[in-house]
Amino acid sequence: MAVTGVTSICIYFQVHQPVRLRRFSVFGEHSGDSYGAYFDEKLNWETFSKVARKCYLPTNQILLDLIHRYDGKFKFAFSITGIFLEQCARYDPRLLESFVRLAETGCVEFLGETYFHSLCSLFRDKAEFFQQVEMHRKLVGSLFKSNSKVFRNTEALFSNEIAKLVDGMGYKGIITEGTTKLLVDRSPNHVYLANGTGSLKVLLRNYGLSDDIAYRFSDRRWAGYPLTPDKYAYWIKRSHGDIVNLFMDYETFGEHQWADTGIFDFLKHFPGEVLKYPDLDFNTPSEAVVRHPAVGEVGSLEPVSWADTERDASAWLSNDMQYECFDILQKLAGPAKKAGKEYIWRLLQNSDHLYYMCTKFSIDEEVHEYFSPYKNPYGAYINYRNVLDDFERRLM
Repeated sequence: MAVTGVTSICIYFQVHQPVRLRRFSVFGEHSGDSYGAYFDEKLNWETFSKVARKCYLPTNQILLDLIHRYDGKFKFAFSITGIFLEQCARYDPRLLESFVRLAETGCVEFLGETYFHSLCSLFRDKAEFFQQVEMHRKLVGSLFKSNSKVFRNTEALFSNEIAKLVDGMGYKGIITEGTTKLLVDRSPNHVYLANGTGSLKVLLRNYGLSDDIAYRFSDRRWAGYPLTPDKYAYWIKRSHGDIVNLFMDYETFGEHQWADTGIFDFLKHFPGEVLKYPDLDFNTPSEAVVRHPAVGEVGSLEPVSWADTERDASAWLSNDMQYECFDILQKLAGPAKKAGKEYIWRLLQNSDHLYYMCTKFSIDEEVHEYFSPYKNPYGAYINYRNVLDDFERRLM
């Protein structure tokens, strides 16, 4: 039941680190284990350790303190990939323990995800999608005793087809971007039904308010600078609606926005400013889909996402290089599983590999370059294609 006059603030943080590839040449010697041949363990460990120190560990502690300070009134969710949890266990078990402590408060939800941060929901054969979601569900359930009823697909990908798949797996809600492609002239600050499902509720990211923190927080040219907790809480209050969905990368805190920007102090004081308003509170996504009735339907024949200005699948699938590699990946499904190499095949499904090949311009180009370990998308393609070719050779 909806609570009349009270607006829910629903926060989730996407937590993921790609498994980065080695610089792979077809002219080198590549005998032995394919994991060691393809993946740069040293770079992956160094990157993970750096971000854990700057972001994950301090932010987890702040969030735990906030939950206790406000006696459970502060709630939020993580969308955390299976491969990230594997990296925690391998590189920093104390970080995994800090996530467990957050789960034990009962104030943190762990959303459904694809295990390998994969685009398998776009595969022609959906069996891989079902398998990865189930793998993720089992891992999160065993680690955090969590059984979320809300799903967040890789990069918030959503379409009518995806919604029906998710609905069929028993989820009660799905999270995606509050793009005008879905809303037209409606507000993201309501709960909607996924078109054609009849029961699957949709939570839509308020990208304006989310990006005020994720992208604009430290921009001194921005008219809203400096963003203070009381100012931001007031913006949320005046935004109107049943729910305000604030979704962002977890690396926003300490990595994308460095500590010296004041981002940690902002986080420490933001919940207190929100809770000063009697008509604002915090809900987890599962609480939100139960609490708020849907006000209409949303749907799209083509996938939408939270990436790039187009907010569609073009960040990963928009040029010949990306489509070629995506097709090869799908063709290797049977041989990889037959050879018992499905784990390597699934690591190669990380959407990041295709993201690095994007050839867009302007603002989107800058964002892709920021995340890419390669000098250009063509270098990313050559390296990835070399790996795919070698992997295919090993399978034959």
